Amino acid sequence: MDNLKFALFLIILTTVSSNNDNDLDWNFCGTWHHGNNPLSLNLNISTGCKGISISANESFLSINGQITAQCRRSEVITFKHLGLESGEDIKFCLDWEPLLDQLMLTVGEKKLILCSPASLQDSCCTDLSDVQNTQEADYGILNTEIYHDFITDKTRMAYNFQAHSTNYTELCEQAKRESGPNKCAEPPYAHKSDVEMKEDFKGHSVTSPAIAGRPVKSNITVHLPAALKQAAKNVNNVACTFFKNISLLQEAHKTAKPINDVVEITVENEIIRNLPEPIRIDFYHEAVSKRKTRACVSWDTRKDSLQVNWSKDGCKTEQSGENHTVCQCNHLTYFTVLVDLNRQPVPHLLELTVITYLGCAVSLISCVALIIYLCRKRRRSKEQSLPIHVGLAVSLAFLSLIFFFNGVLANVGGESVCTWVGAVLHYALLCSFAWMGIEVLHTFWLVYMVFTPRLKPYIWNLVGFALPAVPVVILAPIGDIYGLIEVPPSEDPENPYKMCWMDINENKGWLAFCLTNMMTLALLVSSGLVMLFLVYRQIRTRDEWKQNRVAFLSIWGLSCLYGTTWGLAFLKFEPISTFILFITCILNSFQGFFLMLRFCMLDWMQKQAGGSGLGSSSTGSTRQHMLQAQEKS
Repeated sequence: MDNLKFALFLIILTTVSSNNDNDLDWNFCGTWHHGNNPLSLNLNISTGCKGISISANESFLSINGQITAQCRRSEVITFKHLGLESGEDIKFCLDWEPLLDQLMLTVGEKKLILCSPASLQDSCCTDLSDVQNTQEADYGILNTEIYHDFITDKTRMAYNFQAHSTNYTELCEQAKRESGPNKCAEPPYAHKSDVEMKEDFKGHSVTSPAIAGRPVKSNITVHLPAALKQAAKNVNNVACTFFKNISLLQEAHKTAKPINDVVEITVENEIIRNLPEPIRIDFYHEAVSKRKTRACVSWDTRKDSLQVNWSKDGCKTEQSGENHTVCQCNHLTYFTVLVDLNRQPVPHLLELTVITYLGCAVSLISCVALIIYLCRKRRRSKEQSLPIHVGLAVSLAFLSLIFFFNGVLANVGGESVCTWVGAVLHYALLCSFAWMGIEVLHTFWLVYMVFTPRLKPYIWNLVGFALPAVPVVILAPIGDIYGLIEVPPSEDPENPYKMCWMDINENKGWLAFCLTNMMTLALLVSSGLVMLFLVYRQIRTRDEWKQNRVAFLSIWGLSCLYGTTWGLAFLKFEPISTFILFITCILNSFQGFFLMLRFCMLDWMQKQAGGSGLGSSSTGSTRQHMLQAQEKS
């Protein structure tokens, strides 16, 4: 039965090949049934066009063959090193793209690059056909598929495929006929240019070839410095390869996306690093919004040649417009521009940072002065609101103190310190929100619920200081929530401001941010507005309301605005976004100062009113005034 399936598949394959001339790609998938021993991947790939063999036994998965034009690879890699070792059977797929000389092995969710993309000029190795295969075995490959067509569920030790050489130009023309000009543009989307560095080499510029339908300014230009001649001691040729729309190179990052263009700069058998004069690459690309950060990155193939890992090391970024990014790098490898999908640059970050530091310092001093004043007043007065005012001042002082030293701790301590500092800052913010809510609730309690007994101060302390610790204690052990955060300025994205906070770019951090900060803020603002409306409806017909309307609105307006200033940061209307950003920064960083200003204003109003009614500085006096009004009525 299996032989019949193979015969039918070969007939179909032959028919397809005869209709379409050659295969533009090849795919083989299977499941490796192993013996749970230490597992290894055995690679032996060389140039030529004879074919390829995929075999497996109890502990080795082997790929051997001659199908590449330029790629040579012979090594043994342990699956444990790749983080792929498993006690279960391992599913894998092997993909071959002859136009790019690219061979890729997919194991689980990992894509391993056995042969990197390259530019070809002469011939391709294609039309891999199934030849003699081994018999069934205890360990080997089962559930095999070719071009996603199921072949057999029997376990076999090896599969062998024979290849044929094809002219590159003919295969490219076939690709254009079948898949359109973008599949194999003219000139090819993997185009190589060689530069000879003679004795008098003073630098040279290489530009990617023009493509029909694209403006000339969309070409990529590489400027090779004179210092490259001295660095390449034994070789005089430099190869610049321009890639366009290579899916493998565009799927290599989770939180960022590379642009469509990738440039490879190499000197054969030479490792070039730390050039005194950097290589300059001008990338012209589709427009990138100013809200997204761009960074020049490189792929260190010598550090990890199996997987594409883009790194910023050794490269500097210069943004010359929405469509133009300049990269200056001091080494040779693959280069591209990475567009960060999550991290957005902040305009005027330096000015905002100065305002924040100044505001936190002023707020800290103001809160300390207010705490001293309230504590002294508490000794000679039994006002019910004083402990709540002290709690709010203490929480804002603590928040200002942590925020003031946040940047210093982030730069000195790094990730390890930021895990704890971020958690403490989150606790301080939740404490401030809690005491703002208590302030509003207590005022409502005294004014609206006139005859209800007041709560004990220790209850407010539990709500204000103990309750905010609960979510922080739960979130801290989870990990990947608190840590080092980089905020890039629009003017210089390569030098971000470092701080300790919640990593909202990760799913866990974003969920924790919404469930704690956003929900608390929404509850605080909405409850304050509801309570203000209820009190207004309760006392709008009383004489003291009519006589002291301005004073009442001043006190309640300030009380209910607690928390709403933090919500301004989410109002990003483009015409006034910068204005809102500065207003939010000023109101939040100077919040401790505004709190002290509120009490100064209330004391002044008390003196103007002669210590009566709503001109008093405490809601306790307000409660007494309301009780007297109720008794009179």
